[in-house]
Amino acid sequence: MMDSANHLLGTLFNISAGLLDKATRVEETLGDVFSQIDQVNQSNQYKVLKAMQECRLSDQHFNWTTGYGYNDIGREKVEAIYSMVFKAEDSIVRPTIANGTHALSLCLTGLLNPGDEMISVTGKPYDTLDELIGIRGNYKGSLINIGVKYKQVDFREGQVDFDAIDKSISKKTKLIYIQRSTGYGFRDAISISTIAEIVKLIKGRRSDIICMVDNCYGEFLETEEPTGVGVDILAGSLIKNPGGGIALGGGYIVGKKTLIEEVSYKLTSPGIGKECGLTFGQSRTMLQGLFLAPQIVSAAIKGAVFCSKLFEAEGYEVKPKYNDPRSDIIQSIKLGSELKVIAFCKGVQSAAPVDSFVTPEPWAMPGYDSSVIMAAGAFIQGSSIELSADAPIKPPYIVYFQGGLTYEHAKLGALKALQTIYDLNE
Repeated sequence: MMDSANHLLGTLFNISAGLLDKATRVEETLGDVFSQIDQVNQSNQYKVLKAMQECRLSDQHFNWTTGYGYNDIGREKVEAIYSMVFKAEDSIVRPTIANGTHALSLCLTGLLNPGDEMISVTGKPYDTLDELIGIRGNYKGSLINIGVKYKQVDFREGQVDFDAIDKSISKKTKLIYIQRSTGYGFRDAISISTIAEIVKLIKGRRSDIICMVDNCYGEFLETEEPTGVGVDILAGSLIKNPGGGIALGGGYIVGKKTLIEEVSYKLTSPGIGKECGLTFGQSRTMLQGLFLAPQIVSAAIKGAVFCSKLFEAEGYEVKPKYNDPRSDIIQSIKLGSELKVIAFCKGVQSAAPVDSFVTPEPWAMPGYDSSVIMAAGAFIQGSSIELSADAPIKPPYIVYFQGGLTYEHAKLGALKALQTIYDLNE
């Protein structure tokens, strides 16, 4: 069977025989890691299924409403199911939330007021929040410009600095911000156990401080979500993990009921909140995506594990390593040169089912401080649970590989990336 698969990879996708032999040897070492991933997948799959059953999901919840969307039973059912899956009191799950950054912005602007203090305890948040916070640019409505104080606790030797977090808390501290994924960093993602430690520290100091998590790329990586270990509110994107590659767009926010209500006033307006807002007939795709998400995430993690082991065997520094615990779907590879980063992304693009003929090039993407290259041939535009790769074009030239609706596709993406790097020398 392996020989047959390798024959197809060689003849259909021009993967060299030498690289295919290396890939076979790599896969032979991954059985135990894949077995652990399968166990997490089972736990999450049954959790999602049980939530849908407990909430008495019916096909009537897939119907359209119009106008204001009052009494949209589909929308209400989606949000009830998300609340149960994430062990939260309430949730907002809407196709009208543009992306993960939008969901996070709703939380921050809905919960923080002039005079409040926000502390990011996992270093600088993802680049697309810079202008909202006021770290970069001069947006008049940024948090800093409206009088919110921003503090940042950086990592110490790649780990959360608990002592510095403890010392940073003041009487004005309103919100602690935790980014689960690595973003454009070269570190481990923040595990659920570490998040639990942060929450314990914060709540031990003051129980009224809000603990918030950017959960993008982290859903279903472990058997528990941050709201299951004391986090007050978290947010993410439906075109990442929880949409299962089927949701057409949108974002979600889950957490304590009082906080969700405050955020909902930013979603619509005070006095209306989450009581209206059309779902445009998307409840079925959002829920079918959620149902498939644990399996899809499992495939993506296996692809990242394979990519990690393959490139480590080539002598590249990778994070995480193939057998390290994972808390997001992102695989980082330090390639060391701009040419290799571009070649890697071209290889991933050539493996795509959509736009495989397109050649990605670096460009000045809004929200970033350097040119960025992105490879993404997806059925849902921008869907990073589908196979993609991206990188800022700056030293030390780290590329970020993530997603894959099937393991086989993610594996092909990693092989094409390495083959394209090989081809630079020919």
